[in-house]
Amino acid sequence: MKIIGLTYYFGEEELVVKCDSCLLNGNKPMFIPDHTADLRYVEVVIARISRLGKHIEPRFANRYYDGIAYGLDFVAYDRLTEARKQGKNWTEATCFDYSLAIGKVLDIDRVLPAEQTSYADIIDRAISKVSEQMTIRQGDWVYVALDTEPKPVHKEEVLRKKIDGEDVLYCKIK
Repeated sequence: MKIIGLTYYFGEEELVVKCDSCLLNGNKPMFIPDHTADLRYVEVVIARISRLGKHIEPRFANRYYDGIAYGLDFVAYDRLTEARKQGKNWTEATCFDYSLAIGKVLDIDRVLPAEQTSYADIIDRAISKVSEQMTIRQGDWVYVALDTEPKPVHKEEVLRKKIDGEDVLYCKIK
């Protein structure tokens, strides 16, 4: 399983590949890691890949995923800023345990009509872009940032997303 994302820190589009230990699911709390003094997050939309594909055109991308979840992509912003200044890889700042909170996986029909229809375009473009670089397989996750500016994280804060009054993403910061 791969977790592949498109992020936009500092106005630059960046492809990020995370390991499976980066997933934080089941409404578990996010503990601020010791290695950062400035943890931030961006909201993301995540597609669950349902079939094998490579070099997928955006117009066909909707055939490659069967569920959508909302999530939070956490970043050690102080480390990200330092890595950028030094021209280093961003992996240390973006890929650490529990750095991607994922909410309940929903049927596509439930999410897209209720939310901005542009989400489908965003997801389709992300899947197309990722599939240019690597083969996507059933069980992979592809996510794309909905924000371009990360928001600060505060202890005891609760981050959530609701659809029709139901929590589809819940994450308490500890």
